[in-house]
Amino acid sequence: MNSPSTQRASSDAAQASQSAVRPARRGFLGVLFGSYFATGMTALTATGAAWLAGLGRFMFANVVTEPPARVKIGPPEQFAAESVDTRFKRQHGFWVVCTTRDGQRQIVALRAVCTHLRCTPNWSEHQQKFKCPCHGSGFDRQGHNVEGPAPRPLERFAIHLADDGQLEVDRSRTFQQELGEWDDPASFHPV
Repeated sequence: MNSPSTQRASSDAAQASQSAVRPARRGFLGVLFGSYFATGMTALTATGAAWLAGLGRFMFANVVTEPPARVKIGPPEQFAAESVDTRFKRQHGFWVVCTTRDGQRQIVALRAVCTHLRCTPNWSEHQQKFKCPCHGSGFDRQGHNVEGPAPRPLERFAIHLADDGQLEVDRSRTFQQELGEWDDPASFHPV
């Protein structure tokens, strides 16, 4: 049989080994569950911050800066007969063309958008026509489609003489030839 001192020593050793195991187990579980908790709280905080940023952005109006719809282009005398002025194409999206239609000289503002797939044609001084670089559509000086896949002529913007003697182009109004709108006096300025 074991002596009482031997039993006591083995009992003390068992308690010491159990007490040594418990803190290590608690430390491992604390770190394991603590990191999950910390990860979850971090994800929750990041999600909340993203929602607040989105809500803050929603509270402000979307503002798009566009050039004005009405553009003054100068007096009619500055546009030579049978000429194409390309100065307004880049910023305002139209050409000013002084041409003759049915024996009447007129100034028109042709919209710089191809009627095929909405590309931007270029004026070719050498060929005396508007050429679309995307699919080869061609338009004469008056805006009629003369080659390529474009289904209809270029559109015109409204043009009129302002009170100060300058021509003013109104880009908010367009005129289509196939609808008979090129005969509308607002689609050209007689010279």
